[in-house]
Amino acid sequence: MPDFALERAAGAAPVCGIDEAGRGPLAGPVFAAAVVLDPARVPQGIDDSKKLAPARRRRIAADLAAVAAVGLGQASVAEIDRLNILRASLLAMRRAFDDLALGLGRMPAVALVDGNRLPDLPCAARAVVGGDGRSLSIAAASIVAKVARDALMAELARAHPQYGWERNAGYGTPEHLRALTQFGATPHHRITFTPIHNLLTPR
Repeated sequence: MPDFALERAAGAAPVCGIDEAGRGPLAGPVFAAAVVLDPARVPQGIDDSKKLAPARRRRIAADLAAVAAVGLGQASVAEIDRLNILRASLLAMRRAFDDLALGLGRMPAVALVDGNRLPDLPCAARAVVGGDGRSLSIAAASIVAKVARDALMAELARAHPQYGWERNAGYGTPEHLRALTQFGATPHHRITFTPIHNLLTPR
């Protein structure tokens, strides 16, 4: 379970956790969140977002909005296709950091970033492999990013109901792939991703 050990070891405050959601889907932007937790007001149940049921993620995200400093960022489908998904994810992380700093009125002193690559940040930063299972701040960011992205995909699904995005969040499920074959791609699909690229490339 994640804890505060990495935050305490950072040596300065405030410490933010940063994580992304949506690197793998075939459709929709990639989201990132940056979170600074108040150690005295940590919502119960924070864990890696992938281990939590959707309803529990939404409840914790609402709790975090009430007691933590939260920033959100995203990179668009056009940016993903232009930059590649890794660089777009790092861009979304930087935007989340900037949004957090704006809300705080100051920069975090240290950023703990999930993964093995760091975005361009104006503060000390540490990449933490498996960070959403080790750091409470990163786990909180993973929840916020996932809930925000899922909500957007559910909204986009109302205009494009055949793809099931409210259920699959844009991932390449059998339902989504069947709809792509039948209906083709939308402007929200990532055209550089293999299934979409293959669909759009004449044989």
